[in-house]
Amino acid sequence: MVGQGVLRECLGAADVESVVTVGRTATGVKSPKLREIVHKDMTNYSDIASQLTGFDACFFTLGVSSSGMNEFDYDDLTCGLTLAAAGPLSRLNPRMIFIYVSGAGTDTTEQGRVMWARVKGRTENELLRLPFKAYMFRPGLIQPLDGIRSKTRLYRILYLIMGPLLTPLRLAFPNSVLSTREIGQAMLAVARHGFRKHILETRNIRAVLQG
Repeated sequence: MVGQGVLRECLGAADVESVVTVGRTATGVKSPKLREIVHKDMTNYSDIASQLTGFDACFFTLGVSSSGMNEFDYDDLTCGLTLAAAGPLSRLNPRMIFIYVSGAGTDTTEQGRVMWARVKGRTENELLRLPFKAYMFRPGLIQPLDGIRSKTRLYRILYLIMGPLLTPLRLAFPNSVLSTREIGQAMLAVARHGFRKHILETRNIRAVLQG
């Protein structure tokens, strides 16, 4: 959902000249600004490296649910896939801003009891060691707007049930709930101007929007 949100904001921003998406399938979005690279092997980018240079920012929103997964497999699909992209990008675009979508509750000590939080924390730590500026976005509850839907069936069901409550919840608890539109706008703002912290919780993401 976050990927769809930031793509929408990029295509609508006057100062964004071009956008390239990389994924196993095309997004289906049409725009003169947009070029899509359909790339099946998300563990190796060597054959498309020449197409990944000259960019100011990368918004990395690839992720899977940890439900039903063991730590080894979840780490492979979370930390492994993220670093497979981030490593080459840091060499090809050393001045790039790299924004990674993590999650509220991520554990950068890598020692906690919650498996997904350890893995996300390990991913954040590895990204912060790479030779570009990296920012970690840790949203909590996300309200999808503008026709955006989760690709995860369970989440779609939950959002269908909770949908009418999300707007009042976002207004009542602004530091706990963000919309896809707000996250996308904040990601663009950090790409343009940076931020004083490299790990942004929900309240920090909202602070970006408030200037």
